Amino acid sequence: MAMQGYVSPEQMMKDRADFARKGVARGRPVIVMQYQNGILFVTENSSRALHKIAEIYDRIGFAAVGKYNEFEKLRVQGVRYADMRGFAYDRADVTGRGLANAYAQTLGNSFTKDPKPLEVELVVAEVGDTPDDDQIFRLSFDGSVFDEPGYAVMGGDADDIREQLAESFDPQANLDTAFKLAKTIIGSPDNLEVAVLERNRPGRKFRRLLGAALPNTDSLENGK
Repeated sequence: MAMQGYVSPEQMMKDRADFARKGVARGRPVIVMQYQNGILFVTENSSRALHKIAEIYDRIGFAAVGKYNEFEKLRVQGVRYADMRGFAYDRADVTGRGLANAYAQTLGNSFTKDPKPLEVELVVAEVGDTPDDDQIFRLSFDGSVFDEPGYAVMGGDADDIREQLAESFDPQANLDTAFKLAKTIIGSPDNLEVAVLERNRPGRKFRRLLGAALPNTDSLENGK
């Protein structure tokens, strides 16, 4: 029987990271960004049933890229975590930071212990009472957490999209302007999945935008 060659821990972790990174890069890009009255989520998604953007709790939204079955399990875990914490303590104790930390532990454990790392990248966003209170956390497949000021990008061409956003991003832009920027950078596809966390919306802040509810970019293009 041939003996299996030795693989150093460093090489093993590099191989696992390369594997997961390639899986994430195959996903269509997701943009999460602040605008004047909240946080906007935009991605290309040909499915009307399998969402990449979702609500987790009153003020908290979720976005993901990678393997759907893997990030859908994480979404469900996040909802359960938020519901249990809100029930056991108080709804105000459910925070984006707390959820991001819980996801970081799950992703980190999977990356180091499971036979195959999760091929996912996540964003957890929480809209605050003021723009300064907004929080956007991006989580990598290995459990790394990045506190993103203003916007976060995941999926294919993420580096190029970040560069484009850095040139044009305005946290004080209205929803129409912010959506037009995200749509233009992604490539103006028709099959967009769009949602917002609206700061001034009573109760639960998450709202999915479909059809006529989508922001109006025609008026911007016509100079109105």
